[in-house]
Amino acid sequence: MYSIIRVDRELFKLINQTWQNSIFDQVFPLIRNSIFWIPLYLFLLLFLIINHKKNIFWWIIFAASTAILTDFVSSKLIKENIMRLRPCNDPTLADSMRFLLNYRPQSSSFTSSHAATHFALAVFFYLTLRNIIGRWALLFFLWAFLIVYAQVYVGVHFPLDVFCGAIIGTGIGYFTSYTFNKKHLLA
Repeated sequence: MYSIIRVDRELFKLINQTWQNSIFDQVFPLIRNSIFWIPLYLFLLLFLIINHKKNIFWWIIFAASTAILTDFVSSKLIKENIMRLRPCNDPTLADSMRFLLNYRPQSSSFTSSHAATHFALAVFFYLTLRNIIGRWALLFFLWAFLIVYAQVYVGVHFPLDVFCGAIIGTGIGYFTSYTFNKKHLLA
């Protein structure tokens, strides 16, 4: 286990310190902010309302349930039982890490709820919308990856936190999309 943590910390240092540049310093704090993505959510909602009125109510309910369930699993079931210091609060990294936000989250770092929720939504969106938007649906994974990478880049999570969060989110997103598609497939 110690070697996994050591590799995790080294990868964090690469992303947070070595692979940094001034453009990323400006962009990644925005990308990890939920408010930044409101236009995407509104566009997606309007697109579906205009083109797929029949099952849109159920799609919204399932999408919201995906986010709520994933946040509950990550924030309540895992974070409250596995305490891991966030990089921004780790005294052994204080002298070397770059922290790019104006507040320091105090909750446990493991697992990343951002990673879990956004990968759950990416999987849900992909599996429920790929019949409608084709290959464009793959962009949801790029969206989730950018948010996850930003979490490490700005200094609030270690790579292992976001990786495990992404795995949890992928599983939940698969479950909710499978359930939705079984009864309410959009076509």
